[in-house]
Amino acid sequence: MKDSNRKSVARNIKPGDTRTYIKHVTAADFACFEDGLVHAVCSTFSLAQAAEWAGRLFVLDMKEEDEEGVGTSLTINHKSPAFEGESITIVATLNKYDGYEVICNYKATVGDRLVAEGQTGQKILKKDKLARILAPKKV
Repeated sequence: MKDSNRKSVARNIKPGDTRTYIKHVTAADFACFEDGLVHAVCSTFSLAQAAEWAGRLFVLDMKEEDEEGVGTSLTINHKSPAFEGESITIVATLNKYDGYEVICNYKATVGDRLVAEGQTGQKILKKDKLARILAPKKV
């Protein structure tokens, strides 16, 4: 994509814009490790994945067919539990977009209860460049 086209897309998406993802908590979201179930509520790991998806919704709107997004950073402050059967609403707010880097703040809630908050970072790269970066290195 030519940089001028990306700038055109950027004019339509600006800091302060939001994207929303609703995550339905199931038993698959529980914290479970090799030693067994830790607790029967939504894990921090599962919340983090949902937060990344909410931020990725911006990337999907911005990237071209020959591009892909890749995660660069993630912070999560897990504040309260979300139980099986509950729906977590994750609202990602665009904080920064410089043409290739997408930084979002997010809040995850169940009703009025804050479940988590933090920030996600993603970068938009050409698919061929990403393939080269992620290719196994020959030793």
